[in-house]
Amino acid sequence: MKTDFIYKLFETESAVTLDAHLTLLADVVQSFASSLEINQTLANAIETFILYLNAEAASIFLLTDDKTELVCRSCAGPVDITGLILPASMGIVGKTVLSGSSQIVRDARKDPDFAKNVDNDTGFETRSILCAPLLVQNDCIGALELINKRGGDGLFDKRDENVLVALASAAALAIHNARMADRLIAQERIQKELELAREIQVSLLPVSKDGDFPVQGLNYPAREVSGDFYDFFQRDDGMIYFNLADVSGKGMNAALLMAKTSSLLHHLAKDISDPGELLKRVNDEICETVSHGMFVTLVSGFIDPIANTVKFSNAGHQPPLFHSQDNKFVELQATAPPLGIKEDMDFPVTTLTLDGGSLYVYTDGVTESMDEEGNELAVAGLIELIKSNTSISSSKRLDSIVSQIRKPHGNQHDDITILLIEKKQDTEILIEITLPARADSLAQIRSMVKRALETAGCNNDLNKKLVVAVSEACMNVIQHAYKNVRDGEFELILRKVKGHVYFRLTDHAEHIDLDKVKSRELDDIRPGGLGVYFIREIMDDYSIGHLPGEKGNFLEMVKKIE
Repeated sequence: MKTDFIYKLFETESAVTLDAHLTLLADVVQSFASSLEINQTLANAIETFILYLNAEAASIFLLTDDKTELVCRSCAGPVDITGLILPASMGIVGKTVLSGSSQIVRDARKDPDFAKNVDNDTGFETRSILCAPLLVQNDCIGALELINKRGGDGLFDKRDENVLVALASAAALAIHNARMADRLIAQERIQKELELAREIQVSLLPVSKDGDFPVQGLNYPAREVSGDFYDFFQRDDGMIYFNLADVSGKGMNAALLMAKTSSLLHHLAKDISDPGELLKRVNDEICETVSHGMFVTLVSGFIDPIANTVKFSNAGHQPPLFHSQDNKFVELQATAPPLGIKEDMDFPVTTLTLDGGSLYVYTDGVTESMDEEGNELAVAGLIELIKSNTSISSSKRLDSIVSQIRKPHGNQHDDITILLIEKKQDTEILIEITLPARADSLAQIRSMVKRALETAGCNNDLNKKLVVAVSEACMNVIQHAYKNVRDGEFELILRKVKGHVYFRLTDHAEHIDLDKVKSRELDDIRPGGLGVYFIREIMDDYSIGHLPGEKGNFLEMVKKIE
């Protein structure tokens, strides 16, 4: 019982004195509870301690966060020692903190632990000391010290010690609560500052363009502010500038360097057309002011919409990934170190002809993201995501790819930023239809594909072969992917691009075993495999894979018809 504890604490006191002690304790606790402004509360409390315990001076010392020093946070008496710093093991205060128990010193001059230098520096004479630890759940955060008892023999006694221990407990709790309140206030302030910083960062990102614009981008920070950024805009001469970068480190320092670098690039790219010269200028500027070993990796360049070319420099960044129209993937390696490493650097320029292909520029947060099993996506995983989304528009494609990388139920450990550069080709959608996965859908498929290919200018002989290949592919979905599922569906998209026809067949069945999807030769007449044989023989290229998620498969086929 708390009441029993209080009575034992003051068990040597008379009833009148005990009542007075309890009244004092209640007043002090109320004083602490009335304010979370710790400095004023401590100052008021110390004045109360001096008057009630009849001491000449009092002070409160608190440990620093690293627990190596004691700092006087508040004091009262003839000498102001507020701000005085002592080693954590020095003096009676240090002994109290280290032992976690109260100390009574009747003759300070004869006590070996007494720190005489404080008296020597201030001219104050310390005769006796009473010191109690400030304990919060057995963790000592400092000490409450009284100096020189007034009147009588001038010495503190056991009754004074009991009172001071009780007062120190109340003071320790008040200090702990005030510190927690200060931290909450500081956290709220920091949170508001981070939210403002994020708003500023978002304002620096370019406004999304419509689907016909050659550049699309996305940025999802792992924290409130991001060290990644990207930019793109069209100049008056028709050239389109773009960049994507990753600043080393996290937090506000990275965000500030990000803002500076982004602003420099945006401003200078309006007048400089050579990517290497642009990065050389920005690098020299960054090297003059960058600190703490920070640097910036980035890809920066220009798109010529008429020539359908991209010229860029890669300063120590992840290799951009080029997906060519013939479904090949090439990584374009960095040709220079990051910005901020060394002044007066050269940045070689790489020239790429898009020719219907797509260029993906991204930060390492993309390829280093983890799946549910803890496996890294890596470049191979990104390629598979791109393959499974090639038939949709660039902006929707980015959304789909990033949504699979982030996964709402997963933890994002790094900023995810990706840029897609793709000049829209003369694409004509010939078929886009969803049908039940039943055998009676095949006649409709064959009729639609035949008419669509005639419209596309495909000759009669090739038309027949392509119809057979598509029909066999649809039959495989019905028989092998869905098996006995009656309510399945599949989607067929047929589009024409520059003399080629592209077929994309998707389903929502269970993932098939890709190792078992093998082409058989004509003399092997066992069931299964002939559909893949026709596809292999007729098409110029094809790919089979799984859709992102737990279900779904895709088949993509391409054939030149002109």
